[in-house]
Amino acid sequence: IVFLFFFLLQVLNEKKLQEVDSLWKEFETPEKANKIVKLKHFEKFQDTTEALAASTALVEGKLSKNLKKILKKIVAKDAHEQLAVADAKLGGVIKDKLNLSCIHSPMVTELMRGIRSQIEGLITGLPSREMAAMCLGLAHSLSRYKLKFSPDKVDTMIIQAISLLDDLDKELNNYIMRCREWYGWHFPELGKIITDNLMYCKCVRKVGDRSNFASSDVSDILPEEIEEEVKAAAEISMGTEVSEEDINNIIHLCDQVIEISEYRTQLYDYLKNRMMAIAPNLTVMVGELVGARLIAHAGSLLNLAKHPASTVQLLGAEKALFRALKTKRDTPKFGLIYHASLVGQTNTKNKGKISRMLAAKTALTVRYDALGEDTSAEMGAENRLKVETRLRLLEERGIRRISGTGKALARTDKYENKSEVKIFDPSGDSTLPAVSKKRKIQEVEEQDTEVAVKSKKFKAEMKEETTVEDHEPVKKKKKKKDKEKQAEEEEVLSEEPPTSPTVEVRQNCTTTPSLMGMDSLQNVQTTFICLQNTEKKKKKKKKMKDEDED
Repeated sequence: IVFLFFFLLQVLNEKKLQEVDSLWKEFETPEKANKIVKLKHFEKFQDTTEALAASTALVEGKLSKNLKKILKKIVAKDAHEQLAVADAKLGGVIKDKLNLSCIHSPMVTELMRGIRSQIEGLITGLPSREMAAMCLGLAHSLSRYKLKFSPDKVDTMIIQAISLLDDLDKELNNYIMRCREWYGWHFPELGKIITDNLMYCKCVRKVGDRSNFASSDVSDILPEEIEEEVKAAAEISMGTEVSEEDINNIIHLCDQVIEISEYRTQLYDYLKNRMMAIAPNLTVMVGELVGARLIAHAGSLLNLAKHPASTVQLLGAEKALFRALKTKRDTPKFGLIYHASLVGQTNTKNKGKISRMLAAKTALTVRYDALGEDTSAEMGAENRLKVETRLRLLEERGIRRISGTGKALARTDKYENKSEVKIFDPSGDSTLPAVSKKRKIQEVEEQDTEVAVKSKKFKAEMKEETTVEDHEPVKKKKKKKDKEKQAEEEEVLSEEPPTSPTVEVRQNCTTTPSLMGMDSLQNVQTTFICLQNTEKKKKKKKKMKDEDED
């Protein structure tokens, strides 16, 4: 046990140690504790640095020099006894190097806990204040050492840097927009000629008033063709005149934009170097900015390593995911990983497949960076090559078949050009019904009543005509053509089955075709068709009423 000294305790009564659940009762008082264990060896450290080195070695499961010397003395005297250790890894190291049998069990854990509670009674001559001060000082030193142990692995700097970089981008965009709008009142043509924001601000800062463009040399900022175009536009500009004080304020704003742009470039270089030091494989896979945003979104590199590939794929799209689950729609396919270069160079059809594969490889590289001891980026380069190969196969439509030889490429159908002329259907412009169902029913009823009235009138007229024609004498002499026509009409009427309420009317017509003219025969046929239509409309009306009731 380490405080500012090493000390070893010997167990006096091993039988009581077998009762693990009641072992704490034996350390309730210093007197009881002295009956269980006694001090066997004590060695003090020279200073705090030596105590810190010994404690860090024990935390890492290593054997320090001072502890090795003490254990060699014990091996020389009591080689047959067992050494109780609280760390199984440290016990294995001691057993390998010193050939000393070690024991680690729940009983040892309870024993160590009891010894810590009664340390003042087991080691006499140490005041409680000094003991507390030693423990506090050593704890602070150990905490500082853990923080300073690997400064390159501190991902807090990455989180702060990427957040500051995003804030700088927002502020820079606002400043540039304000500068262009402000100076645009004086020289509006300059904004269309110079599209680069930094070159625009440098040019405005150097020249100032647009009248100075003719005599100024901006060849160190602009190319020769653009410089000539700017000078020509300055002579015929439609902008308003501004005072010298306004120009000074605009120039001061341009200075701010240039300074922020330079600092952003410096911050990006810092972030790039820090990402290559902390997560080199992640940087190779998705880039510095996307990798830093993933770490910042997860909270730390270790938290990101705990996420599965499906979560890494959707990091940054949580709102869209839960909205899709709530509305039962399609879930998003990518989040922050969408901004990676591999996903950006893919066509829209294959973005989901590539983002899923890239997320799987990214999860592997993050775990390798967070938990592995190797600092090389070889694994990330290999996985990126696999994703690029997969992307190339998808774009070239070279996906190989699973069955068969595996060498034949997937067959594609021959393309045939089919020219089709489509006509616009105006009925699809409105989803509202043109006429309501009630109105349709009323129209059908009105039509039925009109047809019924007409049929009644026609029947009455037909009865009157037949009664008058029965009393007239039948002409014996007819032409041959009239007889042939009447015979054909009789055959047509005889072939049609009587399936409607107009059977009686048709029978009357067939019995006396010779007494009726062609006009009366056509009227009978039209009446028969009208009655058939009325029956169909009645059936349609009944069907619509049934649907409304349902």
